Amino acid sequence: MNYIMTTTNLTKTYGSKDAAKDVNIHIREGEIYGLIGRNGAGKTTIMRMLSGLSVPTSGSYELNTDGGVGVLIEAPGIYPKLSAYENLKIKAIALGCYSDEYIKNLLVTVGLENTGKKAAGSFSLGMRQRLGIGLALVGNPKIIILDEPINGLDPQGIVEVRHTLEKLKNESKITIMISSHILDELGKLADSYGIIHAGEIVDEFSLDELHTRCGQYVSISTGDNEKALELLNKAGYNDVESDSDGYIRVNDDLEKSAEINKMLVTAGLEVKEVFIKDISLEDYYLSVTGGDHNG
Repeated sequence: MNYIMTTTNLTKTYGSKDAAKDVNIHIREGEIYGLIGRNGAGKTTIMRMLSGLSVPTSGSYELNTDGGVGVLIEAPGIYPKLSAYENLKIKAIALGCYSDEYIKNLLVTVGLENTGKKAAGSFSLGMRQRLGIGLALVGNPKIIILDEPINGLDPQGIVEVRHTLEKLKNESKITIMISSHILDELGKLADSYGIIHAGEIVDEFSLDELHTRCGQYVSISTGDNEKALELLNKAGYNDVESDSDGYIRVNDDLEKSAEINKMLVTAGLEVKEVFIKDISLEDYYLSVTGGDHNG
């Protein structure tokens, strides 16, 4: 497997608390890697170590490219009175890669080519985030690390940032590590995922593995779930269980939902609901971390 970045037992300790503990992450070249976790889970701590902004207490990480790392952690550091062009120009000069064509190409890449002399301080939040991504791209890194780049954006801003990241991956072949609370959006973007909980990586999986783990199931609510479970088992439905919300979950035979409904009604049971439920990335995250939708 061609990994552009890996970590080995990466740990960051503050006093007696491990903000990140024995973290092992594997990021493939050319993919978008989504790091999932609630506030305080350790996402930013890991990203700061991988970007060289913080020194690990123990463990190590390996960058398998000559291209370096671009970073956008927390709010982008922009000069509010300067234009997008001028902001990018300052960093490009500092890194020794400035040319007029280079900056104009960066502006096109992040969708800010028509902002002219407009001051960055008057940009929308989504535009500022795209400028931050542009700043992370100065110097031609092969991988960029983005901490919550869509946090706080309105729906239009989220779509704009998502399209920018997709363009970077598909056209510029940039590897992207991104964290986000908005799991629905992350599910549309990422090729691989790592779930961090209380400073530890509790699961890591590809998009294909996510589809296998998530998928769909038949959800059933009846007047007597205990009897319904017994009938389903006798009828040969083996992958059946009760969930904490008072529903029966049938994990296979999705095409037989109508047949299941008929069987239960014929047996005299009151069937309240029968429907196909999709397991989302959020559902899977909550099942792995033992959380709830309010946590």
